[in-house]
Amino acid sequence: MAAPDASARMHHSTAETEGAVDLVLDHARRRILEEHPPLNRSRTPGELSRLAAGTLTEDGIGAREALSVFERILAPACVTLAHPRHLSFIPGAPTKAATAFDLAVSAANAYGGSWLESSGAIFAENEVLAFLAREFGLPAEAGGAFVQGGTLGNLSALVAARDAALRKRNGHRPPRWRVVCSAEAHSSLVTAAKVMDIDITLAPTGADGKLTGQAVERALGRYGDEVFAVVATAGSTNFGIVDDIASLTRLRPRHDFWLHVDGAYGLAAMLTPERRELFRGVELADSLTVDPHKWLFAPFDACALLYRDPGAARAAHAQDAAYLDPLHDAPGWNPADYAVHLSRRTRGLPLWFSLATHGAGAYRAAIARCLHLAEEIAEEIRARPRLSLVRDPELSVVVFRREGWRKADYTAWSDRLLREQTALVVPSSHQGEPVTRFALVNPAATREELIEVLDTMER
Repeated sequence: MAAPDASARMHHSTAETEGAVDLVLDHARRRILEEHPPLNRSRTPGELSRLAAGTLTEDGIGAREALSVFERILAPACVTLAHPRHLSFIPGAPTKAATAFDLAVSAANAYGGSWLESSGAIFAENEVLAFLAREFGLPAEAGGAFVQGGTLGNLSALVAARDAALRKRNGHRPPRWRVVCSAEAHSSLVTAAKVMDIDITLAPTGADGKLTGQAVERALGRYGDEVFAVVATAGSTNFGIVDDIASLTRLRPRHDFWLHVDGAYGLAAMLTPERRELFRGVELADSLTVDPHKWLFAPFDACALLYRDPGAARAAHAQDAAYLDPLHDAPGWNPADYAVHLSRRTRGLPLWFSLATHGAGAYRAAIARCLHLAEEIAEEIRARPRLSLVRDPELSVVVFRREGWRKADYTAWSDRLLREQTALVVPSSHQGEPVTRFALVNPAATREELIEVLDTMER
């Protein structure tokens, strides 16, 4: 009998493929269960070219050598997102259960776009979406899909919003379509505007950084029916500010617009009773997003996109093609119909597994812990004469300054922290002034660790 060729060895359970699987699963198990992973740091392109080039050959280097290159060179050049001293941007801290189940999602290799092909997985994802919809006060018929991230979620919601406006206006288009948001809104809205060829109007915020109905009404009065959507931010990236959503909803009797709430980071705080009042009005939104890979402890990448009326989203997004007819003819929920995507993995399943495993109460407690830690470290900053808060934290982002420092000082300090593997804390800015910030979404972070970082600023 002829020996199997290379293509057969790749796809059948030969000793070679079984060995590769065992190696990878053993690595994954060790990585997931590691209690004190290294923080790690990036390398330059030149360093990586010198250390890791040449792995792709005609005959292959074998699983053991490939994994060795990953473990020795590539993985240490990736900052550990879930490290408790990864304090920049909006990091993530997936539960071990969610991370482990992501392996099961990959092993299943399910097409998550249609009920016909993945009804069980989509049912579980929809259980999570229904849970979130209840937490946010949306009606029982609300629904949507998990998409790749907040950028795609915001884009998909705005596409649905414009399509709904066009239908209401019997196809009449204004000279330009326009979306109103604040200067604190996420940069993904600018990306969405470029893709959609629409304009963004930045309404001014008050001293507290919040977008209000009064500011939006001025923009609506100026631009009229050009405005098809208003975007509120429920937890801005730089400060964690929650817009005055309730005041935006009070404009609805006088103005017809789609209200989208970008809650990618902050909306998860609604799971805690102590912060729910900040989000009044969310229950009246036409669409909203929240990213489980941020403050809902799921691995990258996942954004939960919810619509008050999923039918309006389906009218905008459902794709028609002869080969798709069987999917539309079959009963059930097709996530591909609710966003700018067709092929998708069932990225909501790790959150489903972790929520089912630990219960919603554990999630509420973990989010509350981050909120309390932000309050504690803000108090510590107030007590230090060389440090000062830029603004009291509303959620779990603490923005502060070191008196007398310029941008170069923050950069040198940040570089030293990462070089010494103390923490990842990068500079930011506010109104042209250099500042820095702690983004606290990891319940494993401690007050003692943050104080250690603050101490390095006063040496």
